[in-house]
Amino acid sequence: MISVNTNIGAMAAVQNLNRTGLELQQSQSAISTGKKVANVRDNGAVWVIANKMSTDVESYSRVRESNERATAILDTGIAAGEGIMELLNEMKAKALAATQTGLSAGSQAALAADFAQLRDQITTVVANAAFDGTNMVKATPDSAIALGDSAGANNITIAGANLSLGGGVVTVTGTSAVDNTTNAAAALTAVNNSITALGTQLATWGAGAKRMQVHRDFVGKLQDALNTGIGSLVDADLSAESAKLQSLQVKQQLGIQALSIANSGTQTALSLFR
Repeated sequence: MISVNTNIGAMAAVQNLNRTGLELQQSQSAISTGKKVANVRDNGAVWVIANKMSTDVESYSRVRESNERATAILDTGIAAGEGIMELLNEMKAKALAATQTGLSAGSQAALAADFAQLRDQITTVVANAAFDGTNMVKATPDSAIALGDSAGANNITIAGANLSLGGGVVTVTGTSAVDNTTNAAAALTAVNNSITALGTQLATWGAGAKRMQVHRDFVGKLQDALNTGIGSLVDADLSAESAKLQSLQVKQQLGIQALSIANSGTQTALSLFR
């Protein structure tokens, strides 16, 4: 039936052309943004999942930052412990030399002075072994604490230790001296005990530093896995989108041509009256 009021062919051509235009718009958006799901309108379920994963990636960045800060605090404590160990080793040599009988008064006094300077340096090391206000070796030691997960529900804690003179690790006191053989023998015993205890503490901190490193590496791999998953959900395949774009452009041109043909069909009604 020929009708000038209802052009079914043109209506179908317009619908097809609109559908092609919408697909063309989506393909152009995917190419320009690099994402097949750029917003919640593209695919609500996928967008929500990807957004949650993106939030987790950001949260794990904060976990890494917390780990790095705790590692710096621990490294500062270890450096202080190693410095004190060097001082103790030197003090041991001075104390051992001072236990010898028959030393002249001058020699004994020189050894005592050296020993006292080394002993007092331990206090200086402890006082300066702070990072960002946190000191793991002071009399009331702080701990190195790092976030363990993105929810903040778990922490990794490396406890500090009192490395002050007369503390639980360094048993050498602020009055320990080697001014005579008796005091030198007592000081030597205290130094040896301190070396043993400090060695144990440094080994514990070394294991803690290794744990921090392992966790930091794990978090990095977890972030990579999450980013890969996000990419598979929302990233566009640009080679496929490029081919699709060319196909849709041709389809759009054909749709315009089809609409033109459908519109010209009504002109045939005029020929019926010639």
